[in-house]
Order: sequence, then structure tokens, then C-alpha cells
Amino acid sequence: MNSRRAYVVWVVGLIAYGVAVFHRGSLGVAATDAQERFSAGASAVSLFLVLQLAVYAGLQVPVGIALDRFGSRAMVATGALTMAAGQLLLALATDVPTAIVARVLVGAGDAMTFISVLRVVTLWFTGPTVPVITQLTGILGQLGQIAAAYPLVLALHHTSWTATFTGAAALGVLVAVLVVVALRDAPPGTPVAPVAGWSEIKQNVAGAWHESGTRIGLYTHLVTQFSGTVFALLWGYPFLVLGQGLSAATAAGLLTLLVVVGMGVGPVLGKLCGRWPLRRSALVFGIAGATVAAWTAVLLWPGRAPLWLLVVLVLVLATNGPGSMIGFDYARTWNPVHRLGSATGVVNIGGFVASLLTVLAVGAVLDALTPGASTAYDLGAFKAAFAVQYLFWAIGLLGVWTHRQRLRDRLAGDGVVLTPLYSAVVSRVRRTRVR
Repeated sequence: MNSRRAYVVWVVGLIAYGVAVFHRGSLGVAATDAQERFSAGASAVSLFLVLQLAVYAGLQVPVGIALDRFGSRAMVATGALTMAAGQLLLALATDVPTAIVARVLVGAGDAMTFISVLRVVTLWFTGPTVPVITQLTGILGQLGQIAAAYPLVLALHHTSWTATFTGAAALGVLVAVLVVVALRDAPPGTPVAPVAGWSEIKQNVAGAWHESGTRIGLYTHLVTQFSGTVFALLWGYPFLVLGQGLSAATAAGLLTLLVVVGMGVGPVLGKLCGRWPLRRSALVFGIAGATVAAWTAVLLWPGRAPLWLLVVLVLVLATNGPGSMIGFDYARTWNPVHRLGSATGVVNIGGFVASLLTVLAVGAVLDALTPGASTAYDLGAFKAAFAVQYLFWAIGLLGVWTHRQRLRDRLAGDGVVLTPLYSAVVSRVRRTRVR
């Protein structure tokens, strides 16, 4: 039975993650103001995003190591203060190099937060509740993006750049204080031995990497996350407006639909993972397969796709973010607590590296197929650009399949026999009726 205190501790971690998402998205919604303040073009502002994602992905394993050593409270508080420092520096910045340093600090602090909160979930909750709370963490944390899109924009328009981002920095400091006061790494009496020396650190990282449960989590995160992230983060809006000819309001509505549907899908996937933990790969293949099929239909449609097909694409992409959370559930299942931070960090690399490379690849193809320095990309250029996704789908699906087979061989060696999925569902339904 999960205690009331477990939920209190989780809410504190969730607040910290939501504020981290707020910091992450704060410059994106202020891109036009940033161009004016720093006298920079769109490419320079895009560089902020690319570097921020690169820092986030690159720090996942080091942060995971530090998480195993110092625990969640120290890491979340440090992350909040690091992001606060970045926002304060951005508030005072008047040139591009200083702004880049500021966003690097935000990316570094952001990298410390999510996997640390997931470790709190693993240690404070038990049983089938864990995957559900994990999904809720990822979903509810995205409310920070809404805070960035509305209150921050209002503050920018009614105060000033310096006042707005100084306020964001103050919010980060308040979160750090809340975490120090109210967040605890684990319930009292839980035996969680910190990693002591360098040799133990190397053993943990090597053990996490060689564990097929970590690898399948990595490829799950990769294959399910990147397409929806790239669409929502950067290229979806121009594709819908410039390529498909939709109005700005319709495109914004579709992107909103993506977020709202994703919030509904997450708890369902968490419940399914908790009920049939040995069938999680079926969900992964289903989400990835539906994503490939939807994109293929849109890319092969002669000319502009009808609105109903674009709605279908968005509905399928809405499953990508929640689907990527299954990767963390694999890491939790197959790794001991003392190396959970390292394993979660490895998993979290997958989707963000794929997203970063896809963002760059789509941009490169668009530029290559568009004359001169124009940004008036046509539909043909967008279709060719989004075709780069097939490479990452192939890599991810092959990785999931390979390591699923290895895990099944291990289970068979332990005497666990997997029945066909249909038989497993029927058996569970019958047991439920008997009860």
C-alpha cells in the first residue's frame, strides 16, 4: 500500500520537474523577443535549442552516476539552482555568446531533474502503481510548457525581458528550497547504499549498459519518442502551415490536440504496463508501427493530405511521448536500485539523441532542396525531409527486437514460459470474473 507521504514527496518532485519543463521551453516562446534583444537571426536562436538538447542528452550518463552517488534530493535541488543561474544570466545577457552559456546552464540543470524524480517514484511506490505514476510524472510535468506559453509571454509583454527572466530565476530558487525541505530520497528504513568509489561507479555504468533490460529501454525510448518530439518541438508547425497549407489557427489546434491526447494516453499505457509487464514490447511495436504507418500515408498522399489524415497523424504522434516512458519501466525492472540512476540515464539518451539528429537532418534536407537562403519550404521538400525518420525507426525497432529476444531467452532459462498475448488476456479476464 502506497502511503500518503509517498504522494506528497512525489508531488514535490513533480513540481520541480514541471518548473524544469517551464525553464526548458521559456526561450522557445520568446524566440521573437530574443531575436530583437540579441540582434540575431532565426539560425542563431535555433542554435540555442540544439545546444540545449545536446547538453541535456550528453549529461544523462554523468547525471545518472551522480544520482546513484548523491541521491535525488541533492540532484533535483542542484538542477533547480543551475537552471535559476542560467535564467538569471539570460535576463542580463545582451549578446548571443552569453545567451548560449545561459541556455547551456538551463540544459544542464534540466538534465538533472527528470531521471532524479523517476528514482523517487521507484523508491517510494510499489507494484503496478509505479508505471502509472511514472506516466503521470511525464504527462503532468508538461504543464510547465503551458506556464511558459502563457504567463511568461504575458510577463514579457507587460514588463521587460530582464524582469521576466529574473522572475523565472527566482522561481527556480524557490523550487530548490522546497526540494531541500520536503523531498526525501526514499522512505525511512529503506536500504539504499550510496555508490562509494570510482571502481564501483565503473561497475554500475558497465552493468547498466550490458543489461539487455537497459538496452531495450534505450531503444524503446528512441523509437517511440523522437517523431512526436520533433513534430511538436520545431518542425510540425511549419510543416502544417507551409507544407500542408493550413491556417495558423488550425495548425495550433492540431498541436494542442497532440498534447491533450497524450495526457489521456499516458495513464492508460501505465495501467497496461502494470497489468501485463511481460507484454510491454507489444505496446512499443504497436506505437512505433502506427507512427510509421501514419507518416507513410501522409508522405505518400499525392499533394496535400486531407485534414482528417493530418488529424490521424497527430493522434498517433500523441502516443509517442507516453510510449517512450515504457523505456524507463524496463530500466526499473531489470536493474538493482544501486545502479538505477545510471540505467535511467542511459535510457533517456535514446530519444533525445534521435530527436536532436532528426531536427538537424530535417533542417539540412529542407535547406538543400530550397533555393538560396529562402525559408519558403514547399511540400515536396518537407516530404523528403521527414523521410529521414525511417532510418531512426529502423535502428530503434531492430534494437527493441534484438534485446527482447535476449530477455525472453533469459526468462526461458529461468523457467518462465510466455503464452501468446491473446491467451494471456483471456486468462486474466477469466480470473477477474472468478474473483
